[in-house]
Amino acid sequence: MTARTTVESFFDPKTWTVSYVIADTATGHAAIIDPVLDFDMKSGRTSTESADRVLAYVRAQHLTIDWILETHAHADHLSAARYLQQQVGGRVAIGERIREVQATFKKLYNLERNFLPDGSQFDHLFIDGETFAIGETTMTALLVPGHTPADMAYLADGHLFVGDTLFMPDVGTARADFPGGDAPTLYRSIRRLLSLPPETTMYVCHDYPKGRDAAWQTTVGEQRASNIHVRDGISENAFVAMRTARDATLEVPTLLLPSIQINVRAGQMPPADDNGVAYLKIPLNALPSAPQSPSS
Repeated sequence: MTARTTVESFFDPKTWTVSYVIADTATGHAAIIDPVLDFDMKSGRTSTESADRVLAYVRAQHLTIDWILETHAHADHLSAARYLQQQVGGRVAIGERIREVQATFKKLYNLERNFLPDGSQFDHLFIDGETFAIGETTMTALLVPGHTPADMAYLADGHLFVGDTLFMPDVGTARADFPGGDAPTLYRSIRRLLSLPPETTMYVCHDYPKGRDAAWQTTVGEQRASNIHVRDGISENAFVAMRTARDATLEVPTLLLPSIQINVRAGQMPPADDNGVAYLKIPLNALPSAPQSPSS
């Protein structure tokens, strides 16, 4: 039987991020998921090397991009959604609860008055359970809050893209201490995903390997059997206790402050000042201090 869809992965070793292209084989229509815009913190320069790898694949396969999907407003890389849209089209989409994230970070960054936390920066906001199409393939948007209020997973043809909600089984699960995050909610979101058929292929957005090569593909069954944080038999109370204690040891992600203010704008740069230069803001003494003995 011929597969209805193909999935191509693109790993960025600088941010440990994996982007994906899922394509409908019958029509050549496709979606891009969680694309990365390269950013050099030292120079303040952006570049498109990672996104151009995705672009080269799309063009080589003669794909038509219907959607550019974000699983959430990432804290560890800038989004290349708008750059890719300018090159190959598609609608940039995220979950509807991005409005809550935008409202929180508008206050933190004191964003310009005409930045509205209404999700209008995106072309489409998904509600939980909403279905949409790439060619003849139906995808479903699943709300999985906990890491942030707005996290979405995307399911199509036995492929499940989980963003940061789950990592590879030996790495565990997302943190839940970002604004709007909540460990009990994260546990319930994870159990929702793990209720899918065990053969469902799961694609994670990051990998942080120790003693092995980077990997990003697993299954629901493998997660239920061996995820170190949330395998079958681990109760919600045990998970919340573990997650709360562990999150207290974690440093702020290196690119959180630059990335969030881009990603709540759907990958657009802030408006330029009157000198024609766009600036990022770094709020001073607004985030908690880093732990004395950080754990990765």
